[in-house]
Amino acid sequence: MTINKTLRGHKLLMVMPWEQPAEFIENLKAEFPGLQVVTYRQTEWDQTWAPFPDEEWKDVTVLLTFTVLPTPEQAPKLEYIQLMSAGANHVLDLPIFKDTEAKFCTANGVHGPQISEWIIGTYLAFQHRFPQYHEKQKDGRWDRSDLNLIDDAVQKTIGILGYGSIGRQTARLATAMGMNVHAYTLHPRTTPASKKDHSWTPPGLGDPGGIYPSKWFSGSSRADLHAFLTSGLDLLVIATPLTPNTQHLLAAAEFELLAADGRKGRTFVSNIARGPVVNTPDIIHALKEGLIKGAALDVTDPEPLPNGHELWSMENVIITPHVSGASTHYNERVLSILEYNLKRLSEDTEPVNKVNKREGY
Repeated sequence: MTINKTLRGHKLLMVMPWEQPAEFIENLKAEFPGLQVVTYRQTEWDQTWAPFPDEEWKDVTVLLTFTVLPTPEQAPKLEYIQLMSAGANHVLDLPIFKDTEAKFCTANGVHGPQISEWIIGTYLAFQHRFPQYHEKQKDGRWDRSDLNLIDDAVQKTIGILGYGSIGRQTARLATAMGMNVHAYTLHPRTTPASKKDHSWTPPGLGDPGGIYPSKWFSGSSRADLHAFLTSGLDLLVIATPLTPNTQHLLAAAEFELLAADGRKGRTFVSNIARGPVVNTPDIIHALKEGLIKGAALDVTDPEPLPNGHELWSMENVIITPHVSGASTHYNERVLSILEYNLKRLSEDTEPVNKVNKREGY
């Protein structure tokens, strides 16, 4: 097979919620002579309608997008779709995903730095009682009465449910603070080779060799998950993709297990995955009854969380409106993945971050 080093004949369509990256596009054209590049601006992150005529789709072979996607009939030549999201749950039921050979790739690796900071930051804020001290600051009160309630992270155990790029960077930060790391993945990671990360990661970050976990759990059964949850977790990070198999993965039985055998009120739960991975009434019950210590929720079910919802007023909960992945460096990291995968396309090799269509991530 002749390798198309120039990507001549390929058409890249970029549908982005930011201004056209003129310098990046010029560099792409210099790196891949013959590549046609067309850009459009979408006004909202969750916009699904195309801000251009249907005719534009017909020759597109490569697409950079978040939620604007064609039908198979509109884009018959489409080969590679680079999503701007870490998850692919919003495309799993679309014909362009299910009924074509087009390769979908996530922005896995883009979110690791900022989301891991959110995870650690909210945990430390809770442990050091920042929300309570902020309220006292607003009242102008110098009050040290809860001094003995402050706890640090040294020798605490963090359990990371879903050891992808976000989990691996979180493990790096947690290890630097003296925490012990337990990892959970769907498939076993029993050899050094199997523990390696083959997805895109910013240089110098993450856990490329899989060296940080002191214990590595795996499996698809409830028993496998429960073995992980009963391993003595002070901080549980939910970082698993949302698939039919992970819907309500954490529910009443799991919160009861976290509290079993003298562990009641020990675990702080952090969800940066998707809201429906957690059963909302069940986590509310666990928070009320003290089964878990508290929670930091960047995602909820329902989402957006309605005004007046019970979670808003719970004192042991920190809520942000699905912003943990936000960063001023977001777009440049997405474009780095796109450029890297275009190079692999030109070399006729598999792209990184490719979605497994059978497993949905």
